[in-house]
Amino acid sequence: MQQPPRRHFICQLLAVGGMGAASLAGAQTAPARVDENSEQAAALGYRHDTAKVDAKKYPKHTTAQRCDNCSFFQGKPGDAWGGCAMFGRKQIAGPGWCLAWAKAPA
Repeated sequence: MQQPPRRHFICQLLAVGGMGAASLAGAQTAPARVDENSEQAAALGYRHDTAKVDAKKYPKHTTAQRCDNCSFFQGKPGDAWGGCAMFGRKQIAGPGWCLAWAKAPA
């Protein structure tokens, strides 16, 4: 019985290596975003857009209070999405708001 050519073996090796690299690339996807309807978000009154916060329910809220200017926000001011100490590994919207909002130090 004849052995397959070396070229065949190398092609198979490259194909398997390519599949491994593709699976690693898929593992580096962006973190999940907070769902406004989740139990934790509802408990904190979280909204993706500070302008859509219920003023009657949260009378101390102002539209100047945004996640991206909160001390718990783990992104830069102006970032569309970033981490938050209140939501663990999930991302929150920069223009969002929740009850835990605290002005970031200047």
